[in-house]
Amino acid sequence: MDFWLRAWHFIPSVVVGCVAITVLYLYAIGPLRRQYDLGPPVQRSRVIVFLLGVLIIFLALVSPLDELGDDYLFSAHMVQHLLITLVAPPMMLWGIPGWLLTPLLRNRLLFRLARVLTLPVVTFFLFNADIFLWHAPPLYDATLENEGIHVLEHITFIAFSFLFWWPVLSPLEGELGPLPLPGQVLYLFLSGMPMVLLGAGLTFVPPLYAPYLAAPRIWGISASTDQQLGGLIMWVPANILVIVLMSVLFIRWMLEQERRQEERERLAWQREEEEERLRALEQSSGEAGTGPRSEGVSENESQGTDVSLSSSTRRERPGEQSS
Repeated sequence: MDFWLRAWHFIPSVVVGCVAITVLYLYAIGPLRRQYDLGPPVQRSRVIVFLLGVLIIFLALVSPLDELGDDYLFSAHMVQHLLITLVAPPMMLWGIPGWLLTPLLRNRLLFRLARVLTLPVVTFFLFNADIFLWHAPPLYDATLENEGIHVLEHITFIAFSFLFWWPVLSPLEGELGPLPLPGQVLYLFLSGMPMVLLGAGLTFVPPLYAPYLAAPRIWGISASTDQQLGGLIMWVPANILVIVLMSVLFIRWMLEQERRQEERERLAWQREEEEERLRALEQSSGEAGTGPRSEGVSENESQGTDVSLSSSTRRERPGEQSS
C-alpha cells in the first residue's frame, strides 16, 4: 500500500505537456472559436472524452504504474503501453473537431505531408513497425536504462498511435477523412494481427529482457511468468478492444446498409405509385376522348341517313307528278 502512495513521479515534461495540451485545446474550442468563428461548438461529450484521454496519458506516465513497469514488472509496462497507444489517443482524436485542423492544412506542404502520413498502409506500417522495434531486446533494455530513450519511446508510441487511429476516427472529410465503414473494419482486423503475433511470441519464448531478470521479484511473480503475462496483455486485452470496436463499426455498417435498402425500396415504391397514377390518368383521358368521338360519328351517320332519305324523296316526287 505504501508503494502506491509514494511512487508518484511528477515528471516536468509530462506535467507541462499534459497541461499545455489541455489549455490549448480548451482555448481553441472556446475563445478562439468564438473570436474567429471557426466552427460550431464542440459537443460536451467529445470535450469530456478528450480530457479523459489526456488524463489517462498523465496517470500512465506519472502514477506508480510507471515505476512498477520500469523497475519490477514487464507486464505492468505492457499495461502502460496499452493505455498510451490503444486507449488515450483514440479518445483524444475523437474529441478534436475537424474545423480545428482545417486552417493548418491550408498550407500546401502540410497538406501533402498529412495526406501521405495518413494513408492506411502508411499508418499500419509505422505503428506496427514502431511497436516491434521498441520491443527488440537491445532497444527495450536501453529504454529502461536511459530516461531520454525512454521518453523518445513514449513520444513515438503516442504519435504513431494518433496516425494509426486516423483512418477510423479522422475528424476531417475528403482525402484526409476516415475510410468507409467496410474499410475501417478490414483495417482494424489486419492491424491487430501484428500485435497478436508479437504478444504470442512474448508469451511462449523464454525471458528476453535483462533488467527484469535482475529486478526484485514482487507478488511471487517470476520473470518467466511476468513476460508471459505481458505477452497475454498485448495479445488478448489489446485485441479485445480492437474486436469490440470492429463489432461496433460492423453493426453501424449493417444498419447503414439496411437504411439504404429501405430507402431504395421506398423510392421504388414511390416510382411504381407514380407510374400507376400516370397510367390511370392516361386511361381515363383516353376513355373520355373516345366517348364524344363515338357520339359525333353516330350523329353524323344519322344526319347522313336523313340527308339521303330526303334526297331520295325529292327525286321520287317528280316521277309521281309525271305519272
